[in-house]
Amino acid sequence: MQEEKIGIIATIKNNILDFMNDPDAILAILTQFVIALAIFWVGKRLAKLLSYFIGKGLTKSGAAPILVNFLKNFVYFILLAVVIITALGELGIETTSLIGVVAAAGLAIGLALKDSLSNIASGVMIVIFRPFKIGDFIEVAGHAGSVLEIKIFNTVLKSGDNKKITIPNGQITSSSIINYSANETRRIDLVIGVSYDDDLKLAKRIMTDILVSHSLVLKDPAPSVVVSALADSSVNFNVRPWVKTDDYWTVYSDVLEQIKVGLEAAGCNLPYPQTDIHLHSKNTQ
Repeated sequence: MQEEKIGIIATIKNNILDFMNDPDAILAILTQFVIALAIFWVGKRLAKLLSYFIGKGLTKSGAAPILVNFLKNFVYFILLAVVIITALGELGIETTSLIGVVAAAGLAIGLALKDSLSNIASGVMIVIFRPFKIGDFIEVAGHAGSVLEIKIFNTVLKSGDNKKITIPNGQITSSSIINYSANETRRIDLVIGVSYDDDLKLAKRIMTDILVSHSLVLKDPAPSVVVSALADSSVNFNVRPWVKTDDYWTVYSDVLEQIKVGLEAAGCNLPYPQTDIHLHSKNTQ
């Protein structure tokens, strides 16, 4: 056994000596090493330069900073991986199996992080297509509030009672989005009921005058007051003024108050659901 070990060491030593005495072999290895180093050095800088120009182009196009940084880093690391594999191939290392290992690892990581990757993809879609922006009041995934932040993984809302709501971006893109701030104007939809005994033309004129005289109600489109239903306990009117989006809740509360006061002052009744019970006595004699 000892003699075999000595023989193996001697063989390795002789191979090293033969290699050291072969200038062509040394030159070939050094050449490969220099070329691989040059590929890595030049490739790394080209990857950085290309990602820089991509980021600059996205910034000029008006893309959000969070999307610019994400795409810059993504492109850079993908190109850097290609450069490293190319440099290793120049050194004579078998890269086919390496690519297979990297692909398998990427698939495993992708499956393990599919929810996170879905949120990232959804965040990119939100930033690109812009269904809402910072400051908009939206309703999405069962929550409503003003948009505070749009991140790669999630979006943060502030509710009307000042609660912070964090929603994964995947839930946002997979559900309907209602953006109440998207347009400059909105229509207020009110249903006002009056008694069947009231003068309908008088009630309609009072509500129309209130809308027309309100300083925050828009003239175009014109407000409308129309009979919408003959309900169980009331005759219902659809009252629909148009307002600027920022004035919505101010006009909403003002109009409700003024309509109640105006109708009652004119002698109209605002009915509420009620049930009439009639008792009949039965003569048993």
